[in-house]
Amino acid sequence: MPEIVVKFNEKVIERVVTEKKRINIGRTNENDIVLENRGVSRKHAQIEFNNDSAIIIDNESLNGTFVNNRRVSEELLRDQDVITIGKYILEFHQNFSAADNRQGMDGTMFLNTKQQKSLIRSDKVDREIVNRVGGSVLLGLENCDISQFVLENEITTIGKAKFVHIKARGFMLSGIQAKIIRENGEFSVVNLGRKGKTKINGVAMDQAPLKNGDIIQIGKSTFRFVEER
Repeated sequence: MPEIVVKFNEKVIERVVTEKKRINIGRTNENDIVLENRGVSRKHAQIEFNNDSAIIIDNESLNGTFVNNRRVSEELLRDQDVITIGKYILEFHQNFSAADNRQGMDGTMFLNTKQQKSLIRSDKVDREIVNRVGGSVLLGLENCDISQFVLENEITTIGKAKFVHIKARGFMLSGIQAKIIRENGEFSVVNLGRKGKTKINGVAMDQAPLKNGDIIQIGKSTFRFVEER
């Protein structure tokens, strides 16, 4: 069964595990997941489940629904996708693991927060980039020799060797420190060199799937992954 973890201000406020074919998300009490914020529409979005797949559908909400920092109207969800609705974060997990005042406010308030503006600006820029280059791309943010690199190969190598696709900087990096693998339209990063030198969103890893907006650190070099979806 799928699980949705609802967070507000980085605190878990609800865990939803369901066998229903559809759950509704919105501000009012008739929804399955109630998000009490005027930046959320009354019937903001819904998630439909079919066998092993889940699709989130935005109900033409005023402030939009974002998946991995990208505004969507309808999107197939993958395990660990991050959904942003108003000021709430909803983490989608494909399989549930046991280890793991609205009165008088009928209208939806247009969000004008820095976070909302930043999401919209970033989403617009990312869409322009992938449309222009025709594919997923790695953006160089800090200590990088590239500004943009189109991930058109099945394997993209990163490190200090002369023959790698993308050069990275830093002390004690291996010749090939990491590689990005594209398989069946999905991307993942694998650490091949010294441990602790490859990080995703600040966490050292050996192998991890990539989602749109993920920050990749190889030594002192920092990149951002922009996915064509």
